[in-house]
This record gives sequence, structure tokens and C-alpha cells, in this order.
Amino acid sequence: MNLFARAVLALVWLLHWLPLGVQAALGRGLGALFYRFAGQRRRIALRNLELCFPDRPAAERERIAREHFGWLGRSLIERGLLWYASPERLKRLIHVEGEVHLADESERPVMWLVPHFMALDVAGAATQLFQKRWVASIYQRQSIPAFDAAMRAGRLRFKQGEVFSRHESVLPLIRAIKRGAAFFNLPDMDFGRREAVFVPFFGVPAATLMAPAKMAASLKMIVQPVVAEFLPGGAGYRVRFLPPFTDWPAGDPEADARRMNEWIESEILRNPSQYLWVHKRFKTRPKGEPKLYPKR
Repeated sequence: MNLFARAVLALVWLLHWLPLGVQAALGRGLGALFYRFAGQRRRIALRNLELCFPDRPAAERERIAREHFGWLGRSLIERGLLWYASPERLKRLIHVEGEVHLADESERPVMWLVPHFMALDVAGAATQLFQKRWVASIYQRQSIPAFDAAMRAGRLRFKQGEVFSRHESVLPLIRAIKRGAAFFNLPDMDFGRREAVFVPFFGVPAATLMAPAKMAASLKMIVQPVVAEFLPGGAGYRVRFLPPFTDWPAGDPEADARRMNEWIESEILRNPSQYLWVHKRFKTRPKGEPKLYPKR
């Protein structure tokens, strides 16, 4: 398996030399294959879209799912760009908008709130290429050591950040923030009932983390939402550094989680096919409610 992983990483390295338009076409092709053959993930995506957009025709939901798998394929093929391309090339491809220097100019701790759109790793690169503040982030440790090492190296390659495993104590992350690091926070996955509250996500109760709001309140952080997206073909990527929230968190964990979901919903409606639909966002259910994903 380790030999296979190294072969995959070698292929990713080779692909990064290709023009972005060629990589994008390969990624869309890979996504089409995934849609055809990755039946479980296809069913999860279609079920999520059915739950979130019940009033839309099934054909439209299927179109969004197909487009989503194209973006998913691109995110895999173009990973080599983020891991191996020169900073100069990445700066040409990544188009940043908004208050990118807010963290630079703030004396307070900063949390970037980054929902799971398919280009979120581009946002991670942008925080290290276009501003100077140290970056702290959490990552999901990979089961294959070669992939885990490559992911860590890719996220640390600009020597302007540090990553912490989701399975470790939060204390090292807190210490990094207190030393001045801005926190690149991904708040919108289902991690179970612990430290979560059920609030609507497109009208469906979803286990939503309270930790982002609690951390922001306890550390008196500025919370700036950041959204990344793929542009068509070889046009590159857009990363929007939006104005910071002015009254979030408000001190009510449930209300704060609800508002966070409402903001994420508004961003999804702008660009529905690029959100992470292959994740079981509604896996954890309130007690007494049936499961929403059928067993296959």
C-alpha cells in the first residue's frame, strides 16, 4: 500500500507541471468516473441534495451532483499545484478579493471561518501567500503514512504555519493562537453529538459545532469568513476574504450555531455544486429520529 501511495504522489507531482486548463479537464474526467463508479458517494451526494433542496426537480439535483463530482475530481488532480508549484505561479492563479490583510493589521486573535467548499485548500494557501500572519489549522490525520506526510508537508511548505491533528488535545492550538497565529477553522462537518447542538441546515436539524463560537468568545477573536472557489477551465481560483462578523458570537451557543449555518447556506446558494455534498452532514440525528442515509 505504501508503494501504491508513493506512485500516486509521484503522479500528482508530474501533473502539476501541466497547464491548469489541462489539469481542469483531467479533473472533470476523473469526477465523471467517480460519479459513475463511486456509488456510495454518489448516493450520499444525491441524498444531501434531496434533503437540502426538496423543492427542486430531481433532474436539477442530479445536474448539481454531476457538477459537484467534476469539482471533486479537480480538487484531487490540482492538489499537486498547491503542494509543488512555485509561489509565483500560485499567486498568478489565485485571485484574492476583500480584506485579505485584516489579520495582518489586527492586534486581536483572528479566526478565519472557512466552510467546506471544494477549493478550501486554495484558501489555506492564500492565507500564507497574500498575508504575513502565522497560520494555525487542524487536519484529519490520514491512515496511509505517505499521504499523511504529503498533506502535512503541503500545508507547511510556505513555512508560515503549523497544523494540529483533530485527534489531539486542543491546548497546543490554543497556545499557538495566543502566540499570535490566526486560526484557519473548518466549522461545518458532522463530528457527532459531543460539543454540538442540533440547529437547522437548509431546514434539516444538523449536529453543528459550538466550539467555533465558544473559542471566539473566550479568546475575544475577530471572526472573518473566507470562501474559496474554482473558476472555470484554466482561469484559476477565487478566494474571498469577507468582512468580519460584527455581532457573532453573541453569547448564545444555539443561536450562534444557527446563524453560522444560515451564513453557510447563503454561500452555498451562490455556488451550490462546489459545496462538499459527499459528506454525511446529517449522519448524527436527534434522539428518536430515524437515520437519513439508507444502508446499502
